[in-house]
Amino acid sequence: MPDARQQAEDQYYAALDLMAEGQLEQAVALYRKALQSDPTFTEAMHGLARALQDLQRYDEAIEVAQKIAELDPDDVLAHTSLSVLYQKKGMIPEAEAEGAKARVLGWKQQLKQGG
Repeated sequence: MPDARQQAEDQYYAALDLMAEGQLEQAVALYRKALQSDPTFTEAMHGLARALQDLQRYDEAIEVAQKIAELDPDDVLAHTSLSVLYQKKGMIPEAEAEGAKARVLGWKQQLKQGG
């Protein structure tokens, strides 16, 4: 359904503009709309997690980042985001575990590119 993805992308770019203007609440609403159009659009999820983090809504941001990691287990940024979010909540063991996952995935990707 290319229409849904196109709609999601339009909403995603509009949300990015809102974030640049510091309108985080409106950006969150648009990222959520984009994900209603296309629930597998991980870029919109990353944007949503970032906006929620900036709003200090860490639990919601963690939920979104976990969903990205489920959809794409090799997504380095998802694990990096989780590490940062857990740290902000004082969940240090979890933060360290996610940081380690991100590093390992990063090395694997470097090896793939180099090989």
